[in-house]
Amino acid sequence: MNYITKEKVFSKQWFQVWALIIVGSFVLASGFVFFIDPHRIAPGGVYGIGIIVHYLTEGLFSWAPEGLPIGGVGLALNIPLTIIGIKLLGPRFGIKTVIGFTLTSIFIDVQHWFFGYDPLVDDVLLSSIFGGLLIGFGLGLIFKSKATSGGSDIIAMIIAKYTRLSLGQLMIYVDSAIVLIALAAFKDWKIPLYSWIVIYITGKVIDMTIQGVSYDKSLFIISNKYEEIREMLINDLERGGTLINGIGMYKGQEKKIIFTNVSRREVHMIRDFIVTVDPDAFITVINANEILGNGFKPILEE
Repeated sequence: MNYITKEKVFSKQWFQVWALIIVGSFVLASGFVFFIDPHRIAPGGVYGIGIIVHYLTEGLFSWAPEGLPIGGVGLALNIPLTIIGIKLLGPRFGIKTVIGFTLTSIFIDVQHWFFGYDPLVDDVLLSSIFGGLLIGFGLGLIFKSKATSGGSDIIAMIIAKYTRLSLGQLMIYVDSAIVLIALAAFKDWKIPLYSWIVIYITGKVIDMTIQGVSYDKSLFIISNKYEEIREMLINDLERGGTLINGIGMYKGQEKKIIFTNVSRREVHMIRDFIVTVDPDAFITVINANEILGNGFKPILEE
């Protein structure tokens, strides 16, 4: 996978990409500052390590009486990790990734400087939910710019190169290891439990941010009245589709399968029509995370 992309300088796409990185970094930092850091929740990544180091170094340095800055610790870890990643994995991490994690570190420390380390809300569960939402949304925006968040992503990629484990599994293992380090450091079982809630919500929101929220459906329709259904799709709903040749497993008879994508509202219209022309039809309805093409989202982003 190559994360390095080149946009024409000062083009519309160039401005969009850098806006995503700046806004994503700010939102990501805000999730940590207002909801995660004050409760000592450590949801993996270099900033999870930064939270642990921050609270363990409280009072150790006269120039940082509250502890080492979380953003600074994250940046100090990200820089060597990126260098190691480039040497072992090749140039997968472009300037956008470096600017992204640098901005995130700066935003975290600047916001802490302005607002301190007091939580926005005292309820830890509520903070975990909204912290996960903001972190996931911020990371999703960064990923949409074709950058990465650095940190545990790079560690997982390096391990994946020398093992047979999948990258997704390794990222979970790396983040979970950091969560367990937080347990050992703070000796409080509530911290890893809340941290895993944040990790779960973050992952879901990242997917929603990248793919978008879709209510579209994919249908597989098996019916002997496929011609009537085809006419209804084309003439009444102005939807296209694909006719697929199939063979029934039970009797070995040839079947026609209609595959089409429609909106949630149109599913009920199609079902009501099929009931009238062929009550014995078989319909499979699948939630479509994202549909690209004519009549739905454009394949090429504007």
